[in-house]
Amino acid sequence: MNSPAPLPCRGDPIPPEYFRAIAEGTVDWESWISVTGDVLWVNEAVHRFTGYTPAECLKMADYPLPLLVPEDRQCMADHLRDAVSGSTENNIEFRVLHRDGSTPWMAVSWQPIADGKGRSLGFRASVRDVTEKRRLREQLRLQNEHLEQLVQERTAKIARLEQHRLKMEKLAALGELAAGVAHEINNPLAGIRNAFALFKRSLSDSDKHYDKLEMIDAEIERISGITHQMYQLYRPSQQQASRFSIGELIDEVITLSMPIIQKSQVDVVTTCGELQATERLSATEVFLRKGELKQVLLNLVRNAIQASQPGQKVVVTVQTVALTATIYVSDEGHGIDPAVITKIFDPFFSTKAEAIGQGMGLGLSVSHGIIEAMKGTIDVSSVPGESTCFVVRLPRKLAE
Repeated sequence: MNSPAPLPCRGDPIPPEYFRAIAEGTVDWESWISVTGDVLWVNEAVHRFTGYTPAECLKMADYPLPLLVPEDRQCMADHLRDAVSGSTENNIEFRVLHRDGSTPWMAVSWQPIADGKGRSLGFRASVRDVTEKRRLREQLRLQNEHLEQLVQERTAKIARLEQHRLKMEKLAALGELAAGVAHEINNPLAGIRNAFALFKRSLSDSDKHYDKLEMIDAEIERISGITHQMYQLYRPSQQQASRFSIGELIDEVITLSMPIIQKSQVDVVTTCGELQATERLSATEVFLRKGELKQVLLNLVRNAIQASQPGQKVVVTVQTVALTATIYVSDEGHGIDPAVITKIFDPFFSTKAEAIGQGMGLGLSVSHGIIEAMKGTIDVSSVPGESTCFVVRLPRKLAE
């Protein structure tokens, strides 16, 4: 019976079998490839990495290519040719086609080896499993993408808030200016109105130009309405919220608009979408500032009528859900140019001056301010030459 070889001491020559034991015991998948590209030796770790034994690997004509997924074989074949010629590389990643069907990721490094006289003995290749590393790297990449997206969204939000702030500052300045101008106009206008009333009472309705007095009276009233709108650009609301029916309010708006409806020969109809009652409100009831909402709807309905041709239709639709009321005012008119649709809520901007020949550009700006003050939104969509639809969304109930 042979006794085991004694362990070498420091400085003693190391027997070859010890080096083989070290190589076989390494965790990484190790290979020795000859100067002609043939496999000379593979350690036992290859079985854990690929499901194949060292003996099976030594029988492969083009080792290690059959152990790789097909799409990585050509690239690895090119690397093997470079390795045979004496190159050195680190951490070239590829996928193994494991015997169990899985495709774990590996990273291979290689370096040439030589004997004591410097003659080439081929190269040594060392492979380690990097599947977990790649998983973590992919997870990190996705997290980075998510963070970049969050940064972009936050940056865009900050930009929008800054634009909104600048717009609000501009509107506040314009509103303050408009209120000042309106105040200066109102004083002489009141004098003109009083003097005109005295003058009108002194004339007989049989006078030659008496019919012109009605026109003058109407124009004075129109100037008064414009100054009232200019005040509203700056003056905060003084109205209190109350409980009322939107359906009844829309009927009132249509009744008040009847003169312009008849003159324009436009059909105005109302429809109901989904209606939902709540514990305290019936299906069409809200708790809002009625007078202000009436002003907004009057403006929207009149705008829709003015944008329409005789025989066309304006549709006012109301919908309610538990917390929100939505009102649609749509027409079949000339639409709004996409180049200007983003400006229509700006003070003193009007499409009527171009399309109809009237309008100061205050109605929509005032309406926008009223709706925002009631914690709502007003939006517009339009198809040029076909239609326009304004959408007002409001909470069913303002805080008391």
